[in-house]
Amino acid sequence: MGGVIQKIKQYMQNQNYQQELEKILSSISNSILDKTFDKKNSLIEQNQKPTLLLHACCAPCSSYVLEYLAKFFDITIFYYNPNIHPQEEYFRRLNELENFLPEFLQQKNFSNIQLVKENYEPSEFFAAVKTDENPELKTENEKGERCRRCYFFRMKKAYDFACQNNFDWFTTTLSISPFKDAHKINAIGQLLQNSTQKQTKFLPSDFKKKNGFKRSLELSKEFNLYRQDYCGCVFSKENKNH
Repeated sequence: MGGVIQKIKQYMQNQNYQQELEKILSSISNSILDKTFDKKNSLIEQNQKPTLLLHACCAPCSSYVLEYLAKFFDITIFYYNPNIHPQEEYFRRLNELENFLPEFLQQKNFSNIQLVKENYEPSEFFAAVKTDENPELKTENEKGERCRRCYFFRMKKAYDFACQNNFDWFTTTLSISPFKDAHKINAIGQLLQNSTQKQTKFLPSDFKKKNGFKRSLELSKEFNLYRQDYCGCVFSKENKNH
């Protein structure tokens, strides 16, 4: 698996993910406008937006991404993050997201955004990153192999759910963080899309671009959101304190 990821990463190294995203959004916007009128120029149903499953790790990272994408997609947030440690931190982030959404939707006048919550099973994280077999990964800096494995298993869970429920697109909020590797995230997304004949497509992203990360800070302040000071897993927490 690592070799396949590396090949795709090398291929995508020079890709401008923000530019690719903007092309897709422009196409979707034009398609929505085209579908607004039938052949007789009479109005048809307004709900013509494609569906997007958005894997999200927390409210602050979701804020800008939702603001950016909600006019193009009918969004369902997929909260699957068994990497978060400890349990209290996991539920604090989840509760912050649950409390944020209604206020955000009302203030921004967006249509309803759904939230799907998966079970919290930390053993799934440890099985995925295999730090017992590779103990050197425990002290590795962020953006390394441990993080790549963590991106992959969470994104695969989201992709599988998206395919099973016939979503048009899927993506993740992870690329908004300057501490995450956008090349690896996009390589994984492309690999997942290429692994099946399902209709669900991966939406490329580097949400930190166009001042996306800065805007997430502004929205966090506006909505008084709790912003964590470590990625989420026990290793990132321990490494931060050393």
